[in-house]
Amino acid sequence: MVGALGGEFCLVCGADPPLYSDRMCEECTRKRIKLVEVPENVPWVRCARCGIVEIQGKWVFISEDKIWNELIQRHVLFHKNAEDVGLAFESQTISDRHTLLHIQVEGVVDDLLYTEEHTMRARMANGVCLTCTRRAGNYFEATVQVRSSGRRLSDAEFKVLRASLDDVIENLSDDPMFFITSEGAVTGGYDVVLGSKGLARSWGRHMVTHYGGHISESNSTVGRKDGIDVTRLTLLYRKPGYDLGDVVKWKDNYWRPASWSKDGAIMERVDRRERTGATWRDLENSNVVCQMDDFISVELITEDSSVGEFLDPQNWQMTSIRLPWDYSGNKKLLIAKIDSEWMALQHLGIDDSKVDEYQIKED
Repeated sequence: MVGALGGEFCLVCGADPPLYSDRMCEECTRKRIKLVEVPENVPWVRCARCGIVEIQGKWVFISEDKIWNELIQRHVLFHKNAEDVGLAFESQTISDRHTLLHIQVEGVVDDLLYTEEHTMRARMANGVCLTCTRRAGNYFEATVQVRSSGRRLSDAEFKVLRASLDDVIENLSDDPMFFITSEGAVTGGYDVVLGSKGLARSWGRHMVTHYGGHISESNSTVGRKDGIDVTRLTLLYRKPGYDLGDVVKWKDNYWRPASWSKDGAIMERVDRRERTGATWRDLENSNVVCQMDDFISVELITEDSSVGEFLDPQNWQMTSIRLPWDYSGNKKLLIAKIDSEWMALQHLGIDDSKVDEYQIKED
């Protein structure tokens, strides 16, 4: 608008230029423009049982700082023309349910810099997440049955297998359905009931990779939901009766499993250089004659090209033993007692991780 003398002026108070938004002077513009709109109170929900938080309809594990960031992003509205916006906040706990968020904001609107301070109250409400609801109702999607073949596993072996489930859960994403409904020892093995089929399959693959064996699956239909069959998975894992490094009798000879393969194990013969693959079916009739836990490491006192002598730790007498086929002159020898006789063993990669244990037994 042009005044009587041809100049522009503020539409509100008549002040002279410069003019800004809607042809108002700076003072009138600042009175009418707010950089942000901040609600006085905002709600959020935390599960009263496990402490996870509901964010936009999803239950997630999240820290308090991230909760406040999420609430600010969702509820604080900036002016549509704001540029170069900066925001900082500080939280102040008032009670278990109430937290004050002191917010400082600055930004530019129509070339004018605005700096504002606001306070927003975050009000926590208790809820119950889907996971806890299902846990309370003993919900489950899969059962993992841990069993053995060839021999009965010890309690210590079952503990190692069960502990591997905790490692799998820790390394997987934070899926709220990755929970254990129930677990316990049963005749011949150990059963774990899980809230997720995906977790059951991941654990099964982990055990096969690290401990050998094989898995089989079966599904049962328990109902229908939204026109789709609801099924439950039963996963049977059978751990072989031997571990890597043990001495087993197979095909009338002594062998040591050197590594796991997709369908079985890679076997190394004890008395000569021979390496072959064997399937789980091939190894069904193998027998464990000595486990790695029973191996000891001894130091040779004398030796020739094929035989060495050492001090038997059981009776402290000089004892002769045939040197292993891969003997390289090292005075240390790994031995196992098989059929009341000491047998020297070839070196496998897994032996390197057991050297200290062998030495403790010898001492």
